[in-house]
Amino acid sequence: MAYYKSESYDEITTTKIAEHYREILKLLGEDCTREGLVKTPERVAKALQFITKGKNENPAEILQSALFQSDGYSEMVLVKDIDLFSTCEHHIMPFIGKAHVAYFPDSRIVGLSKIPRVVECFARRLQVQERLTVQIKDCIQDVLQPKGVAVVIEAVHTCVTLRGVQKAGTSTTTSAFSGIFLENPELRREFMTLISKESSCGK
Repeated sequence: MAYYKSESYDEITTTKIAEHYREILKLLGEDCTREGLVKTPERVAKALQFITKGKNENPAEILQSALFQSDGYSEMVLVKDIDLFSTCEHHIMPFIGKAHVAYFPDSRIVGLSKIPRVVECFARRLQVQERLTVQIKDCIQDVLQPKGVAVVIEAVHTCVTLRGVQKAGTSTTTSAFSGIFLENPELRREFMTLISKESSCGK
């Protein structure tokens, strides 16, 4: 299965989801015939398919499509401040934040755009942040076989800020490390220092 799919929706799936969502709106006491809600079930059906499209993509193929010899480069490769949009599987509400991903190459490097694509592939699923962090780390470790991988995700969960405890400004940070990042605390500190520094790129 190719990892890239254009934004398209299965008509049968869209219709079935829309039917269920129309019933949900009715149970909430809404009038599905009023102007603002007439097309809402179909819109929601397409939105739900979009935010979960990552389950139909293969993150390993994303990396495998752009592998190159490292040509002796063996220092840290860091891609930080990757925009992250995912959906909490417990309440089907979004969590939004940034992912920071680093690895120490062994014999191979990967095209830099592929790391954000892998992040998006795993994020566009029903998720929990902890599992998402580990999945990104494991995928890069398995495909590139680097000396080590580090992943940190910082996110705000709307299921915390908009419902439940309703604490605006609350964020969650998760991390996952492998290889020399686990073995060497100094490298972990270097990684954490680098992701905390404000970048001057594009200014």
